Amino acid sequence: MDFEELANTHKDAVYRQMLRVCGNREDAEDVLVEALLKAYRHLDQLRDAAAFRSWLAAIGKRVCWQLKEREALLPLMQLSSLEDEGGEIAGNDAGPETQAVFGQMKELLARVLGGLQPEYRVVYEMRDLQDIPGEQVARTLGISLAAMKSRLHRARALVRQGIDEQIMPATM
Repeated sequence: MDFEELANTHKDAVYRQMLRVCGNREDAEDVLVEALLKAYRHLDQLRDAAAFRSWLAAIGKRVCWQLKEREALLPLMQLSSLEDEGGEIAGNDAGPETQAVFGQMKELLARVLGGLQPEYRVVYEMRDLQDIPGEQVARTLGISLAAMKSRLHRARALVRQGIDEQIMPATM
């Protein structure tokens, strides 16, 4: 598989997806670069070149969610560091619009996850939300690594499908 060819073929489509997920051009660009870097590092995990676009988009979505979480936690980290130094910070809370969007994203994911069968939900939560290594997830659940990967793959597909259905309901 030629990474450069795959990336050039699919990066524009994934960028457009990241615009919708991240909400602005700057974050979408940063997320795409980070996703491409992660995809390059883990290209050996891609079994089918035809799945590259959806694989890269899934990586990008995870990076975007992590970015949003970091942004939400930034005021707490700033406060903690200033408290250690004996200082105070001025309030720079995310505006109500940003808080509302973040809340909607969390509710959407919670709804979609709530609709998953338990064996898929627990693997998705442990692996993608808690970032627990795959081997540890398999051990904790008492299943083989192959079974964990299979469930995670199915869970990711169901989450993508569920989010798509929630965001863009059938127009018929």
